[in-house]
Amino acid sequence: MSHQTVSRVLNEPDTVRPATAERVHTAMRELGFTRNLAARSLVTQQTALLGVVWTGAQYLGPTSAVGGIEVAARAAGYSTLVGALEQFEQGALEDVLRNFRDRGVEGLVIVAPFERVADLARTHARGIPTVLVADAGPDAEFHVASVDQELGGRLGTRHLVERGCRRIVHLSGPLAWFDARARARGWRSTLDGAGLEVLPILEGDWSPDSGYALGLELVAGGELPDGILCGNDAMAVGLLAALRGAGVDVPGQVSVVGFDDLAGARYYSPPLTTVAQPFVELGRSAVELLVRAIEGAPPSVVRLTPELRIRSSVR
Repeated sequence: MSHQTVSRVLNEPDTVRPATAERVHTAMRELGFTRNLAARSLVTQQTALLGVVWTGAQYLGPTSAVGGIEVAARAAGYSTLVGALEQFEQGALEDVLRNFRDRGVEGLVIVAPFERVADLARTHARGIPTVLVADAGPDAEFHVASVDQELGGRLGTRHLVERGCRRIVHLSGPLAWFDARARARGWRSTLDGAGLEVLPILEGDWSPDSGYALGLELVAGGELPDGILCGNDAMAVGLLAALRGAGVDVPGQVSVVGFDDLAGARYYSPPLTTVAQPFVELGRSAVELLVRAIEGAPPSVVRLTPELRIRSSVR
């Protein structure tokens, strides 16, 4: 059979009769044939490679988003190169993007949790189709895939209000992060709408340790709030430990809502009511946007909807 037929089976299978395709695949198995993507890229000028830049493994949200991106990229026929940065500094990002350019990536997904990352991306990713994964709103240069974090903040706070809470504190993540600021906006707007006092935000760093420390601060402060919206489930774990150690009953005295729906959150003591993010769908949306960007589509925004998971940590 001709090499043109083999090429069509590999690259345009819908144009080949099933019987012909089966003969080609049988021959490939007998010969131990594997595709040489590097050689193919020399001919087509397409590498089927996507570059992914993210913050590393210490944060659940970015980690889960990258996992979803990798799965979706494979399903779309792409492979991924991942550059993990503990600190988003100009030099480090330049090194990663230089490596990606040298490898011929067709597009970039940048998991951009805070403004500095987005600014560096605008400077150093020029010329490469790029998707930002961040609750950053419309962008003149990049496609944006996000979860509606402000809505998530409203969902969690509204649930506390509906269950009778009137003094609701927010334990936020770092307010330099897009997501933390958006969740805080949702908390604040819900309290304003209900005519309730907006208490000072207690800012943590996403870690259980910071949740624990802020919990001790609340206990030491005297009058406890009757509701707490945590910036994520990890901080909620620390908070619950601090309240439990101080003899504070959850949810009898204080109701607690988390964010993310961390694996195992239903087994906390008490099982944690939380706002779940659709991380797999987020990864899929980012890849779909990137394919459109590679094809020349103008910048657009996909914003996904979080979901409240009601358990036993709210009275």
